[in-house]
Amino acid sequence: MSAVEVIGASKIFNQGTTKQVDALIDVNLTVNPGEFVSLIGPSGCGKSTLLRLIANLLEPTSGSVSVNNKTAAQARLDQDYGMAFQQAGLFDWRTVSKNIELPLELKGWDKAKREARAKEMLELVKLPEFADLYPWQLSGGMQQRIAIARALAAHPPLLLMDEPFGALDEMTREYMQGELLRICGETSTTVVFVTHSIPEAVYLSNRVVVMSPRPGRITEVIDVDLGSKRNEDTRAADGFFKSITAVREALRGTHADHAAANAIRGVEDR
Repeated sequence: MSAVEVIGASKIFNQGTTKQVDALIDVNLTVNPGEFVSLIGPSGCGKSTLLRLIANLLEPTSGSVSVNNKTAAQARLDQDYGMAFQQAGLFDWRTVSKNIELPLELKGWDKAKREARAKEMLELVKLPEFADLYPWQLSGGMQQRIAIARALAAHPPLLLMDEPFGALDEMTREYMQGELLRICGETSTTVVFVTHSIPEAVYLSNRVVVMSPRPGRITEVIDVDLGSKRNEDTRAADGFFKSITAVREALRGTHADHAAANAIRGVEDR
Protein backbone atom coordinates (compact mmCIF):
# COMPACT_ATOMS: atom_id res chain seq x y z
CA MET A 1 0.00 0.00 0.00
CA SER A 2 1.40 3.38 -1.00
CA ALA A 3 1.25 6.35 1.36
CA VAL A 4 0.68 8.75 -1.56
CA GLU A 5 -0.21 8.01 -5.17
CA VAL A 6 -0.42 10.82 -7.72
CA ILE A 7 -1.44 9.69 -11.21
CA GLY A 8 -1.44 12.02 -14.22
CA ALA A 9 -2.28 15.04 -12.07
CA SER A 10 -2.49 18.48 -13.65
CA LYS A 11 -3.55 21.76 -12.11
CA ILE A 12 -4.64 24.73 -14.21
CA PHE A 13 -5.76 27.95 -12.57
CA ASN A 14 -8.27 30.26 -14.30
CA GLN A 15 -8.72 27.70 -17.07
CA GLY A 16 -10.02 29.09 -20.34
CA THR A 17 -9.40 32.71 -19.43
CA THR A 18 -6.69 35.20 -20.37
CA LYS A 19 -5.27 34.69 -16.88
CA GLN A 20 -4.85 30.92 -17.26
CA VAL A 21 -1.83 29.49 -15.42
CA ASP A 22 -0.69 25.92 -16.10
CA ALA A 23 0.81 25.13 -12.70
CA LEU A 24 1.28 21.35 -13.00
CA ILE A 25 1.14 19.04 -16.01
CA ASP A 26 0.87 15.23 -15.90
CA VAL A 27 2.55 14.61 -12.56
CA ASN A 28 3.06 11.00 -11.44
CA LEU A 29 4.48 10.25 -8.00
CA THR A 30 4.38 7.33 -5.56
CA VAL A 31 5.51 7.73 -1.95
CA ASN A 32 5.93 4.56 0.06
CA PRO A 33 5.13 4.23 3.79
CA GLY A 34 8.00 5.43 5.97
CA GLU A 35 9.72 7.31 3.14
CA PHE A 36 11.01 10.87 3.36
CA VAL A 37 10.54 12.48 -0.07
CA SER A 38 11.52 16.06 -0.86
CA LEU A 39 10.16 18.18 -3.71
CA ILE A 40 12.63 20.68 -5.12
CA GLY A 41 12.62 23.02 -8.11
CA PRO A 42 12.74 26.69 -9.09
CA SER A 43 10.30 29.18 -7.62
CA GLY A 44 6.87 28.88 -9.18
CA CYS A 45 7.38 25.31 -10.41
CA GLY A 46 4.35 23.97 -8.52
CA LYS A 47 5.97 22.28 -5.52
CA SER A 48 3.53 23.78 -3.04
CA THR A 49 0.64 23.24 -5.45
CA LEU A 50 1.47 19.53 -5.59
CA LEU A 51 1.63 19.40 -1.79
CA ARG A 52 -1.80 21.05 -1.61
CA LEU A 53 -3.23 18.53 -4.07
CA ILE A 54 -2.04 15.74 -1.78
CA ALA A 55 -3.62 17.55 1.18
CA ASN A 56 -6.86 18.10 -0.76
CA LEU A 57 -6.57 21.84 -0.21
CA LEU A 58 -6.78 22.02 -4.02
CA GLU A 59 -8.49 19.72 -6.51
CA PRO A 60 -6.56 18.53 -9.58
CA THR A 61 -7.87 19.74 -12.94
CA SER A 62 -7.24 16.22 -14.23
CA GLY A 63 -5.72 13.03 -12.89
CA SER A 64 -6.08 11.60 -9.39
CA VAL A 65 -4.50 11.77 -5.93
CA SER A 66 -4.85 9.12 -3.23
CA VAL A 67 -3.54 8.94 0.33
CA ASN A 68 -3.38 5.59 2.14
CA ASN A 69 -5.47 4.04 -0.64
CA LYS A 70 -8.23 6.60 -0.11
CA THR A 71 -9.17 9.62 -2.16
CA ALA A 72 -7.32 12.72 -0.99
CA ALA A 73 -10.68 14.17 0.08
CA GLN A 74 -11.48 11.19 2.28
CA ALA A 75 -7.98 11.19 3.76
CA ARG A 76 -8.45 14.84 4.71
CA LEU A 77 -11.77 14.08 6.38
CA ASP A 78 -10.16 11.16 8.22
CA GLN A 79 -7.24 13.40 9.25
CA ASP A 80 -4.73 10.96 7.81
CA TYR A 81 -2.05 13.63 7.60
CA GLY A 82 -0.60 16.56 9.51
CA MET A 83 0.73 19.76 7.95
CA ALA A 84 3.51 22.20 8.83
CA PHE A 85 4.29 25.43 6.97
CA GLN A 86 7.10 28.00 6.86
CA GLN A 87 5.31 30.00 9.53
CA ALA A 88 4.52 27.97 12.63
CA GLY A 89 0.93 29.26 12.67
CA LEU A 90 0.52 28.92 16.42
CA PHE A 91 -2.20 30.82 18.30
CA ASP A 92 -0.60 33.41 20.60
CA TRP A 93 -3.54 33.37 23.03
CA ARG A 94 -3.21 29.62 23.65
CA THR A 95 -0.42 28.09 25.69
CA VAL A 96 2.06 25.77 24.02
CA SER A 97 0.24 22.77 25.43
CA LYS A 98 -3.16 24.06 24.31
CA ASN A 99 -1.80 24.68 20.79
CA ILE A 100 -0.76 21.04 20.57
CA GLU A 101 -4.15 19.95 21.89
CA LEU A 102 -6.09 21.90 19.24
CA PRO A 103 -6.39 19.15 16.58
CA LEU A 104 -7.34 16.70 19.32
CA GLU A 105 -10.11 19.04 20.50
CA LEU A 106 -11.42 19.14 16.94
CA LYS A 107 -11.46 15.34 16.90
CA GLY A 108 -13.45 15.26 20.14
CA TRP A 109 -10.81 13.81 22.46
CA ASP A 110 -11.61 14.21 26.16
CA LYS A 111 -9.59 16.62 28.30
CA ALA A 112 -7.49 14.04 30.13
CA LYS A 113 -6.50 12.25 26.93
CA ARG A 114 -5.65 15.55 25.20
CA GLU A 115 -3.43 16.66 28.06
CA ALA A 116 -1.66 13.32 28.17
CA ARG A 117 -0.95 13.38 24.43
CA ALA A 118 0.26 17.01 24.57
CA LYS A 119 2.68 16.04 27.34
CA GLU A 120 3.88 13.08 25.28
CA MET A 121 4.45 15.28 22.22
CA LEU A 122 6.33 17.90 24.23
CA GLU A 123 8.65 15.16 25.43
CA LEU A 124 9.09 14.03 21.83
CA VAL A 125 10.22 17.50 20.69
CA LYS A 126 12.23 17.95 23.91
CA LEU A 127 10.32 20.99 25.17
CA PRO A 128 8.36 19.66 28.19
CA GLU A 129 9.27 22.61 30.40
CA PHE A 130 7.58 25.09 28.02
CA ALA A 131 4.06 23.64 28.23
CA ASP A 132 2.53 26.62 30.04
CA LEU A 133 4.29 29.37 28.08
CA TYR A 134 2.84 31.15 25.06
CA PRO A 135 4.24 30.96 21.50
CA TRP A 136 5.43 34.59 21.55
CA GLN A 137 7.70 33.67 24.45
CA LEU A 138 9.58 31.08 22.35
CA SER A 139 12.29 31.31 19.70
CA GLY A 140 11.49 30.63 16.06
CA GLY A 141 13.06 27.18 16.22
CA MET A 142 11.07 26.30 19.31
CA GLN A 143 7.85 27.48 17.66
CA GLN A 144 8.53 25.21 14.69
CA ARG A 145 9.09 22.25 17.01
CA ILE A 146 5.72 22.98 18.62
CA ALA A 147 4.11 23.21 15.17
CA ILE A 148 5.56 19.79 14.32
CA ALA A 149 4.33 18.42 17.66
CA ARG A 150 0.84 19.75 16.88
CA ALA A 151 0.93 18.25 13.37
CA LEU A 152 1.87 14.85 14.83
CA ALA A 153 -0.40 15.00 17.90
CA ALA A 154 -3.02 12.67 16.44
CA HIS A 155 -0.25 10.36 15.17
CA PRO A 156 -1.09 10.76 11.46
CA PRO A 157 0.80 8.35 9.19
CA LEU A 158 1.72 11.20 6.81
CA LEU A 159 3.30 14.61 7.42
CA LEU A 160 3.18 17.29 4.70
CA MET A 161 5.71 20.11 5.14
CA ASP A 162 6.04 23.29 3.07
CA GLU A 163 9.44 24.90 3.69
CA PRO A 164 9.03 24.68 7.49
CA PHE A 165 12.62 25.78 8.18
CA GLY A 166 12.93 28.46 5.51
CA ALA A 167 12.80 31.39 7.94
CA LEU A 168 15.37 29.97 10.38
CA ASP A 169 19.08 30.79 10.60
CA GLU A 170 21.46 28.15 9.26
CA MET A 171 22.51 26.64 12.59
CA THR A 172 18.92 26.41 13.86
CA ARG A 173 17.86 25.00 10.50
CA GLU A 174 20.44 22.20 10.68
CA TYR A 175 19.42 21.41 14.24
CA MET A 176 15.76 21.24 13.23
CA GLN A 177 16.59 18.93 10.34
CA GLY A 178 18.18 16.52 12.79
CA GLU A 179 15.22 16.81 15.15
CA LEU A 180 12.76 16.15 12.34
CA LEU A 181 14.59 12.98 11.30
CA ARG A 182 14.68 11.81 14.92
CA ILE A 183 10.97 12.46 15.45
CA CYS A 184 9.91 10.83 12.19
CA GLY A 185 12.15 7.85 12.90
CA GLU A 186 10.55 7.37 16.31
CA THR A 187 7.01 7.70 14.95
CA SER A 188 7.51 5.91 11.57
CA THR A 189 5.92 8.90 9.84
CA THR A 190 5.97 9.29 6.06
CA VAL A 191 7.02 12.80 4.98
CA VAL A 192 6.56 14.86 1.81
CA PHE A 193 8.73 17.95 2.19
CA VAL A 194 8.96 21.07 0.00
CA THR A 195 12.26 22.96 0.01
CA HIS A 196 14.44 25.27 -2.09
CA SER A 197 17.63 24.04 -0.40
CA ILE A 198 19.58 21.28 -2.15
CA PRO A 199 21.65 20.32 0.95
CA GLU A 200 18.47 20.20 3.06
CA ALA A 201 16.70 17.96 0.54
CA VAL A 202 19.67 15.59 0.35
CA TYR A 203 20.27 15.43 4.10
CA LEU A 204 16.65 14.64 4.92
CA SER A 205 15.47 12.47 2.08
CA ASN A 206 15.36 8.92 0.82
CA ARG A 207 14.43 10.39 -2.57
CA VAL A 208 14.59 13.90 -4.03
CA VAL A 209 11.96 14.75 -6.66
CA VAL A 210 13.22 17.39 -9.10
CA MET A 211 10.61 19.57 -10.83
CA SER A 212 10.81 21.74 -13.93
CA PRO A 213 9.93 25.43 -14.23
CA ARG A 214 6.21 26.11 -14.77
CA PRO A 215 4.30 24.24 -15.96
CA GLY A 216 5.65 21.92 -13.29
CA ARG A 217 6.64 18.40 -14.25
CA ILE A 218 8.73 15.80 -12.46
CA THR A 219 11.91 15.59 -14.52
CA GLU A 220 14.00 13.32 -12.31
CA VAL A 221 13.82 11.36 -9.06
CA ILE A 222 17.16 10.93 -7.31
CA ASP A 223 17.72 8.20 -4.74
CA VAL A 224 19.78 9.28 -1.72
CA ASP A 225 21.68 6.49 0.02
CA LEU A 226 23.15 7.99 3.19
CA GLY A 227 21.88 5.40 5.65
CA SER A 228 19.10 5.68 8.19
CA LYS A 229 21.19 7.31 10.95
CA ARG A 230 22.23 10.75 9.76
CA ASN A 231 24.26 13.21 11.82
CA GLU A 232 26.91 15.89 11.42
CA ASP A 233 29.34 13.35 9.96
CA THR A 234 26.81 12.78 7.17
CA ARG A 235 27.26 16.36 6.00
CA ALA A 236 30.99 15.70 5.46
CA ALA A 237 30.56 12.36 3.70
CA ASP A 238 31.46 11.89 0.03
CA GLY A 239 28.01 10.46 -0.66
CA PHE A 240 26.40 13.64 0.65
CA PHE A 241 28.32 15.83 -1.79
CA LYS A 242 27.76 13.40 -4.67
CA SER A 243 24.02 13.53 -4.07
CA ILE A 244 24.08 17.33 -3.87
CA THR A 245 25.88 17.40 -7.23
CA ALA A 246 23.35 15.00 -8.76
CA VAL A 247 20.41 17.16 -7.63
CA ARG A 248 22.12 20.37 -8.76
CA GLU A 249 22.82 18.91 -12.20
CA ALA A 250 19.21 17.73 -12.48
CA LEU A 251 18.01 21.22 -11.63
CA ARG A 252 20.37 22.78 -14.15
CA GLY A 253 19.04 20.34 -16.73
CA THR A 254 15.46 21.49 -16.12
CA HIS A 255 16.53 25.11 -16.58
CA ALA A 256 18.43 24.26 -19.77
CA ASP A 257 15.50 22.29 -21.18
CA HIS A 258 13.13 25.12 -20.31
CA ALA A 259 15.37 27.70 -22.01
CA ALA A 260 15.67 25.51 -25.10
CA ALA A 261 11.90 25.03 -25.27
CA ASN A 262 11.38 28.79 -24.99
CA ALA A 263 13.92 29.38 -27.76
CA ILE A 264 12.11 26.89 -30.03
CA ARG A 265 8.78 28.54 -29.32
CA GLY A 266 10.32 31.90 -30.16
CA VAL A 267 11.50 30.63 -33.55
CA GLU A 268 8.13 29.03 -34.28
CA ASP A 269 6.31 32.25 -33.41
CA ARG A 270 8.31 34.27 -35.94
